[in-house]
Amino acid sequence: MIAFSNYRVGDWVIYRKAKYGPYPGPRAHGVRPASKGNKYSYTVDKYWVVEEVKPNGNLIVRTRRGKRHELSSKDPDLRPASWYHRLLLRSRFQPAAEQGPSETSSTSGPSATRMAT
Repeated sequence: MIAFSNYRVGDWVIYRKAKYGPYPGPRAHGVRPASKGNKYSYTVDKYWVVEEVKPNGNLIVRTRRGKRHELSSKDPDLRPASWYHRLLLRSRFQPAAEQGPSETSSTSGPSATRMAT
């Protein structure tokens, strides 16, 4: 059975990632302290590019540094980037958008990509 997805290869998407740790960064929002106050739970928006749409409706997305993640297209934390985000936050999408799908693998880190160029 082939699932229908509203996403296409090359689409810019925003993923709201839940995180937990002692030091929320400057882009963290929804910061809530743990019961003892040593750590915090918060969310951070990630700006990714769709690299592949699978027949089951899952998406392979690429991060700015070339990592790949598989997500469900029905994930409530995933949304397409609006024209507003595309205009104002273009620099957060650009490194991922400039790389071709064959230039990176899921195991290569930033140093491997840097050494190849």
